[in-house]
Amino acid sequence: MRDYDEMTAFLGEWGPYQRFIFFLLSLSIFPNGFCGLSIVFIGDVPEHRCLIPGNLNLSEVWMNRTLPLVQEGDKLQYSKCRRYRLDVITNLSETFPDLDFFNMSEVEQEPCLDGWEYSKDQYISTIVTEWDLVCNNDWKGPFSMSVFFLGVLVGSFISGQLSDRFGRKAVLFGTMAVQTGFSILQVFSPNWEIFCLLNFLVGIGQISNYVAAFVLGSEILGKSVRVMYSTLGVCISYAFGYMLLPLVAYFIRSWRILLFTLSFPGLLYIPLWWFVPESPRWLLLKGRIQEAEAILRLIAKKNGVTPPAVLFTDVELEDMKAQSIQSYAIIHLVKTRNIRAITIINLLVWMILAIGYFGLSLNTPNLHGDDYLNCFFSGAVEIPAYTAAWLFLQKLSRRFSLSGVLFLGGVVLFFIQLVPSNLSVLTTVLVMVGKFGTTCAFSMVYVYTAELYPTAVRNMGVGVSSMACRLGSIISPYVFYLGVHHEFLPFILMGGFTVLSAILVLFLPETVNIPLPETIDQMQKMKVFKCRSTHNKCYHFCKNATTGEKNLVIKKEEI
Repeated sequence: MRDYDEMTAFLGEWGPYQRFIFFLLSLSIFPNGFCGLSIVFIGDVPEHRCLIPGNLNLSEVWMNRTLPLVQEGDKLQYSKCRRYRLDVITNLSETFPDLDFFNMSEVEQEPCLDGWEYSKDQYISTIVTEWDLVCNNDWKGPFSMSVFFLGVLVGSFISGQLSDRFGRKAVLFGTMAVQTGFSILQVFSPNWEIFCLLNFLVGIGQISNYVAAFVLGSEILGKSVRVMYSTLGVCISYAFGYMLLPLVAYFIRSWRILLFTLSFPGLLYIPLWWFVPESPRWLLLKGRIQEAEAILRLIAKKNGVTPPAVLFTDVELEDMKAQSIQSYAIIHLVKTRNIRAITIINLLVWMILAIGYFGLSLNTPNLHGDDYLNCFFSGAVEIPAYTAAWLFLQKLSRRFSLSGVLFLGGVVLFFIQLVPSNLSVLTTVLVMVGKFGTTCAFSMVYVYTAELYPTAVRNMGVGVSSMACRLGSIISPYVFYLGVHHEFLPFILMGGFTVLSAILVLFLPETVNIPLPETIDQMQKMKVFKCRSTHNKCYHFCKNATTGEKNLVIKKEEI
């Protein structure tokens, strides 16, 4: 029985229409790059200190003494969250108006009761300055990012189900509308709570848009183009959007205007509705044969090929429908020891990757040097990373390639704490090398995970792994937030976890140049469980040292 790819082989792999769809669907991911990480500038924390009312009539000498000095790292700075009691300062200034020195250690302190004064050197406004998300409320900044990733988690959970029910095209454009619409509404947020709610909805739309475009392209394009589409297509389009973010943010320093400017291009994608087709594969599974055949004949016409008179036989259509109604529960991902071990390792690797990728991306404002250049470099380094991932996926070992780039990305983060403070450029370079390794691994892990699982549970396996990834992204804002307490702690944690994931990957089976498994029984065995399986028992052969004869010995019970 022919599969779908054989049935549609007459279209060719890389005709004019496939190139057109490749470009359009990749282009639809472009806004995800600058909208998803816009919080880097919208939620940045500028320099701040307690606001001192101007009606106190304090001299310049006493005005400078209203704030206590605190030790932050190796620097002595004015406190950002405390001040001396102003009534005491006022009385002292009246008693000692010209005194140039006074011991302030015994003066009682108080919080910033009149709010804060923020530096205008870099920003006109951010959500931090808008709603005073500092000091006792400093947890709200990372929480604003985590809420977005919580929406991404929910979106990744529901997008597949919506796509299977209503179609790839409808979900793609519907979620693009959700992302664009709620991003624009965020501009008018009256308070932090409404901003977070809308940020949650934007997260749902963004990941659903990405997944729908990924699935639609994978189903329209041929086998040989899918790996290129998932790396050099959607991923590099995302990276170009990411690189555009600091350029726009450099010229627009008000968070509301910046967010509106970044959201508005989403409206320009409305005309794509008339150019992007529905997935013929999905239409066939839903029994909409005439619509599917019309699209396939249109593709053939655009590619200049003559389609066969009969595209699908009745037997083939019935077989596809039968395959589509087969159902598997999540329990099948942990049913045997082998698939359970693969699933656990995948969950850990995906979660660690998300923590590393988003932790490094969101940590841009904490790096030395210019924030806008650092953000640009963080986006630019993704282009060679995706290109390298594509090259690795062409012929090299999946297992060793993925483990190697993870090890590279993790080890360089350890060296950051050894860099002298006067070599801040070297620190930035090491961070970018770490970002290169993590990004490269992120692109490769999608393909590797899809090859590890059999057809029966492949979508479920990738979906559950993706949900673990979203949990890691929710945690990531708080990882770089630890830098407030220890400058190098985020890099130590991310480096350690990434090296651990590199080791875990080595236990997974190799999949390069190996046919994709169709059933759970056809899955490759992990190295630690490599054995011959017969009737759910695992055996190994022992060689007699004298005769050389191999004897069959039961080693393990059920795998």
